[in-house]
Amino acid sequence: MRKFAYTSSLIASAFVTVAVPSIVYRPTPASAKAHRAVTFAKDIAPILQQKCQECHQPGSIAPMSLLTYEDAVENAPLIKEKVAGRLMPPWHIDKTVGIQKFKNDRSLTDEQIQTIVNWVDDGTPRGNAADMPPARKFADPNRWQLADRLGAQPDLIIRSTPYTLAAHTQDKWFRPTVETGLTEPRWVRAIEVKPVRASDRKIVHHVLAYLLQDEPEVTGLASTAHDHQSNAGLFMEWAVGKTGQIFAEDAGKLMLPGSRIRWEIHMHAVGQEYKDSQVELAVYLYPKGYVPKHRTVLTMFNVARNSELDIPPNEKTVTQNFYVLQAPARLDNFQPHMHMRGTAMSLEAIYPDGRKEVLSAVRNFQWNWHINYVYADDVAPLLPKGTTLAFTAWHDNTAANKNNPDPTQWVGWGDRTVDEMAHNWIDVTYLEQAEFDSLVAARKAKAAPKVLPQ
Repeated sequence: MRKFAYTSSLIASAFVTVAVPSIVYRPTPASAKAHRAVTFAKDIAPILQQKCQECHQPGSIAPMSLLTYEDAVENAPLIKEKVAGRLMPPWHIDKTVGIQKFKNDRSLTDEQIQTIVNWVDDGTPRGNAADMPPARKFADPNRWQLADRLGAQPDLIIRSTPYTLAAHTQDKWFRPTVETGLTEPRWVRAIEVKPVRASDRKIVHHVLAYLLQDEPEVTGLASTAHDHQSNAGLFMEWAVGKTGQIFAEDAGKLMLPGSRIRWEIHMHAVGQEYKDSQVELAVYLYPKGYVPKHRTVLTMFNVARNSELDIPPNEKTVTQNFYVLQAPARLDNFQPHMHMRGTAMSLEAIYPDGRKEVLSAVRNFQWNWHINYVYADDVAPLLPKGTTLAFTAWHDNTAANKNNPDPTQWVGWGDRTVDEMAHNWIDVTYLEQAEFDSLVAARKAKAAPKVLPQ
C-alpha cells in the first residue's frame, strides 16, 4: 500500500458510527397473523428457480438439490431456518445502511422470505400442478460462468501445477508459479478462477492468483491516475461465493509479455486422496490494440495487520484501520474477508470536509462464503482525494458464536481457518481530477429533481 497513509487503530473511537446487531428476519405483527394461502406450485417454485436452483442442482456447489417439490419438502425445516436467518441465499450485506444497488444481488426480499416461512408453517402444500412454472434448464454448473454473460469463451486459460493431497493431513498452501505465455501487452476485461475438476471443490478452500511482471512506466493510458499503484497486485481470487469479475467498461488489468501467475491454493484434507488436483484461470481480453481509460487494481485493505489481531478467549473485539486516498478514486466493490470468529465489517468514508458516510456493511458475516458485493455503475462510490477509508471489523470469540470452534482459545492472525484475519478486497479505479469532477457533476444532475414547465 505504498501510496496510502496509515493511521493507527488507537484513534478508532473518534470515527466509528456503525453499530452492529445481529440480523435475523422477524415477521411484522401483521405478517405473522392471517395470510393468503401459499403453495409450492404458484409461490415457492418461482423463488427457488430465480434465487436457489443454480447452486442447488446435481453437480453444483450446494449439498442438496431443490429442483422438485419433493426436494423442497424434504428440506423444508432447513430452508425456513436458513432463509429466515438471512443465511441463504448467501447475501449478507446490511440492508439498513449504505449503498443498496449491486450488479450481483442474489438476496431475497422481505416478502419472499415471509412467503417461504408461511409455506413451511402451513405444512408445505403442493398446490395446483397447472400453476407450476416450466422447469429451468441449466448449463453445466462447472462451466466458465462469465462466458455466458460475455458471449465468448476465454481468450487465455492458465492452469496451476498439479498437486496430490493426502487423505489425512494438515491444511496445505501450495504456491507454484507458472508462465502466462503472453508475448505482447494485453488488457483484460474479465477474469474467472475455478478448480479444474468439479470434485476438487471439496478440497480447495480458496485460490489467490498474483500477477508477476516487470512494471515499467505504463504508456498509452488516457489517464495517468494508475501511478497510484506500484505493481500488478492480486489478479483474481476464487472461493465459494466468488468465481471472478467483469470489470467496468472503462477499466481493465494489464498483462505484460513474460508475465507469470503465482498461485496460492489453500487445500484441506477430507479423508480421501486427491491426485493431481489443479485450478485454472480464465482470462477474457479486450480486442488487440484497445486500451481502457483506467487500470483497475484489486487492493487488500488490512483492517488488522498481523500483530494487531489479538482476540482473548470468551471475548468480542473490534478492530479498525484507516487509509487516506492520495488521488480521486472509484470503488467498484466491497468484499470483507475474515475467518470463523468474524461476524461483521463496515466501510465508512470520511471526506476531507469532515462529513462521514457509511458506504457498506456486512452484519452477518459467514466465514464459509466469500461474497464480492459489486456496486452498480451509477452508485459505485466516487471519492475525492484526501478521503479517509475507515474499516471496522468485529470478531466474536465466545460460545454465543455458532461458528466458533473453541471459545477457550486465544486467537491471533493466521492462514488457517481456525486462526483469524480481517481485510477487505476492493477494486480501486483511480481517476484524474477533471474526470472525477465531471462524473460527480453528472450524478448530481441526474439526481436533481426535474422542474416541469409552467
